[in-house]
Amino acid sequence: MSATTNAKIRKKTGEPDELENSVAQELLNLEMTSTDLKSSLRGLYITAAKEIDCGAGRKAIILYVPYKLLKPFNKIQTRLVRELEKKFSGRQVLIIAQRTILGKSFARNQKTKGLRPRSRTLSAVQEAILDDIVYPTEIMGKRTRCKVDGKRILKVYLDSKDQANVEGRTDVFTSVYHKLTNKQVSFHFA
Repeated sequence: MSATTNAKIRKKTGEPDELENSVAQELLNLEMTSTDLKSSLRGLYITAAKEIDCGAGRKAIILYVPYKLLKPFNKIQTRLVRELEKKFSGRQVLIIAQRTILGKSFARNQKTKGLRPRSRTLSAVQEAILDDIVYPTEIMGKRTRCKVDGKRILKVYLDSKDQANVEGRTDVFTSVYHKLTNKQVSFHFA
């Protein structure tokens, strides 16, 4: 792996695996060759990449990006995902921010007293992951359905103006969210 590919993936611990290296190489290639993405991709990098099996022979690649870089990634997400899906044929690409979950027993140090931030709670992080998965579509509403046997299913209503673009991807969204959070979710259009 070259030093330039290293600039596109920064892991806190360990070495990047084969998938992460190939994604970093493709990001670097896009930065070098694509005229419209060149300036946008210059300072961006990923922290991890993971491949998830979505059933029925479908796979998804999740790119984890630092939370601070999520906004710049979102600006170019549609073009970037389109290009990466061309390179990794048959696999859908999702971009999710790397977030931290702090437990209930979180104790701050002496300098910074106070409660655990709401954005670091388990439920807030899982809500944010759902938002990241369906981006650029907006979530119009959510309902939790509790069945008689105790199962909970989260019904998510997406914006109907994006129905043509998103309809084929909802099963991938469902399986990825279930793999990441262990929660059942179904997508509908409002």
